[in-house]
Amino acid sequence: MVKEIDERIQAIDAEIDELMAEEAVDEPRVYVLRREKHELIKMCRDLTPHDKVYIARHKKRPKITEYISNIFEDFFEQRGDDLGKDDMSIYGGIATFHGMPVTVLGHRKGNDLSENLKVNFGMPGPEGYRKALRLMKQAEKFGRPVITFIDTPGAYPGLEAEMYGQGTAIANNLAKMSDLKVPVIAIVTGEGSSGGALAIGVANTVLMLENSVYSILSPEGYASILWKDSGRSEEACELMKLTAQDLLSFGVIDDIIPEPLGGAHLNPKMVFKTVDRYIRRELEKYVKTGPEEIAKQRYKKFRYIDEMYLAEKA
Repeated sequence: MVKEIDERIQAIDAEIDELMAEEAVDEPRVYVLRREKHELIKMCRDLTPHDKVYIARHKKRPKITEYISNIFEDFFEQRGDDLGKDDMSIYGGIATFHGMPVTVLGHRKGNDLSENLKVNFGMPGPEGYRKALRLMKQAEKFGRPVITFIDTPGAYPGLEAEMYGQGTAIANNLAKMSDLKVPVIAIVTGEGSSGGALAIGVANTVLMLENSVYSILSPEGYASILWKDSGRSEEACELMKLTAQDLLSFGVIDDIIPEPLGGAHLNPKMVFKTVDRYIRRELEKYVKTGPEEIAKQRYKKFRYIDEMYLAEKA
């Protein structure tokens, strides 16, 4: 349903842009189109899991570069994995957040095909995860909180990535993040799939935007494995329990960040302000918490998830 609504909204936006560019603007027509758009957006309630996957992948959904430029100040990008290569699909560096020095990093997607080719569609190789690990170790050394933005279809599955240690790089991140002595706040902003997402998601607080998704793999991959038919991805979305609402009920995430009706791409400025408020709230919890306690709290959080899973299987 939401796909058809979104396509109509895009057509309306294009027509409005054309009308506004004319020398004599047809104001009555513009008004009618804006009213139609408003009514279409109102229809984006009670979305299905499949609808949420569509919104989570929307090409206009805010990217990490936009979150950083709108929420943080004094950002200084850091590159490289200490072994001679820079993976552009992981973006990160040092910044200030309301005067507090922080390390911020996450998956980077492009706005068009050309940009996506440069950043490998947000699918990091081992160099990207080693870069992320380097930034997190540096953050721990200087006592800076770490904020991560998760938005990836998964780690790059190519032969070259496996040859150069994809699995080891992800495992090293999981191990080190489990023991970091600084607060880690992870935010799933779009799609968070597989170990490619979890490799920067072992956090004291895990948040999800309202229409984001978080799962072991894509619905298409799930359907291909379970039924040998990727065309059953809509059915897979229902079974996978990948929405923010599902994961909050299971205790996998800590809170849901609300979005404008219809998705974050329809009002990014509102989303940036809301994300800013949630990050500030979470960081305030750790101001008087010691390094060892911070690491212990994170460990207990993920042990609790594991214990819940084992109890359900028993």
